[in-house]
Amino acid sequence: MTTPELQDRFQALVEEHKKILYKVCNLYCRNRDDRDDLAQEIVVQLWRSFGAFDGRCQFSTWMYRIALNVAISFYRRETTRTRHVISDDERLLNAIDETAGQSDDLQLLYGFIAGLDPLNKALILLYLDGNNYLEIADVLGISETNVATKISRLKKTMKREFSSTAQA
Repeated sequence: MTTPELQDRFQALVEEHKKILYKVCNLYCRNRDDRDDLAQEIVVQLWRSFGAFDGRCQFSTWMYRIALNVAISFYRRETTRTRHVISDDERLLNAIDETAGQSDDLQLLYGFIAGLDPLNKALILLYLDGNNYLEIADVLGISETNVATKISRLKKTMKREFSSTAQA
């Protein structure tokens, strides 16, 4: 395949699955500039890795795997940078609250997800996006049993937190 054909195929696949990119960026970044930076990094890494995509899995699974790995690395790097560069007291601008206008239940869910570590964030994103345990395991590189266990624990924790919030 020639380079222009490869580029056209890549662009078509990314365009077809761009919602994955939006979901990952929105989950790992609170402000628009960070989301834009992360999206750019993901697309660059997808392009760099595209030659190795062999079609043994669905493109969406492969894209999730790369997008989540880049997002987790980005999140860790940005968290460390922010912690060492700007304290919360010195912050000039705060991220816009994008939960305004959302239902209380949805705000609770987003709040719960925001408190998760990067792996569990990825896990819950894939689960809520309708992926089955095997697909989630493939994307995250963990066993299907591990996925089932982690999701079960997350559901129990969420149920406990939400029921205590409702009682308060």
